[in-house]
Amino acid sequence: MDQATKLRQMVQDEHGFSNARVIAVTSGKGGVGKTSLSVNLAIMLSRMGKRVVVFDADFGLANVEVMLGIRPKYNLLDVIHNEKNIEEIITEGPNKIGFISGGSGVSELAALDGESIRLLIAELAKLDNMYDIVIIDTGAGITDSVMEFVMVSPEVLLVVTQEPTSITDAYSLLKVLRRKEKFNPLYKTIHVVANRVENEAEGVEIFQKMNTVSSKFLNTKLQYVGAVMQDRNASMAIIEQKPVVMAYPQSQAAKGMTQVAYKLMNQTQEEYKRHDGIAKVFLDFIRSKKKKS
Repeated sequence: MDQATKLRQMVQDEHGFSNARVIAVTSGKGGVGKTSLSVNLAIMLSRMGKRVVVFDADFGLANVEVMLGIRPKYNLLDVIHNEKNIEEIITEGPNKIGFISGGSGVSELAALDGESIRLLIAELAKLDNMYDIVIIDTGAGITDSVMEFVMVSPEVLLVVTQEPTSITDAYSLLKVLRRKEKFNPLYKTIHVVANRVENEAEGVEIFQKMNTVSSKFLNTKLQYVGAVMQDRNASMAIIEQKPVVMAYPQSQAAKGMTQVAYKLMNQTQEEYKRHDGIAKVFLDFIRSKKKKS
């Protein structure tokens, strides 16, 4: 039995995995509104009665912190190095959503010994009981860390705009994902959100183009969960460091994000495949990092 198998068995034996739903929000390039969507969806899902935490996995950049206008006292690395428990590193955001900063040391995860991994996963397993939904705000682009989070997350929310480079880069991300040895479309749901579009028709058109190419050349079908309109109120909310669904709840952007949240909530479990929980997602992430180190 190799080390990775032993670690998985260890965590399953000691903690099991609950039914927390994990959604990795990603994009092929930066500047498409990924973090804004992550935060606003978290708030809307919380308003629908779900316990939601946002994990900022854009290591080294504090995008979620800036958007929420909050500065967490601790981050994930404090669990590993400073004996903090998971409850201590959670910062409460608006509408009682939780927020966890990943810190800047993703490379450190690959260097953890078995006991440190045991400690980290044991603490992360608590999140699976504390929350119904974990939203992972990944970095932008197709770096190794981004792709590893996308690979191990049961659900992916791919944010695309009408810009040709956004569509091209989003397809490149899907192509890299499809080439991963362990990728299986039967066990992963890839949602698409068309952001900053002029109208619903444009959003549908963007999705259809992507889905057609992805189905034909990658044998991977995508799911459309809606469009968010181009709206200056969304830009104003970012400047004010307030989520647009709170600052401008009647705006077109806020209404679009609300519809995306409802769409995600109204899916059957068959549509989003499975619940793995954040502990298992991180265990798989660390395993992937160790293989490359």
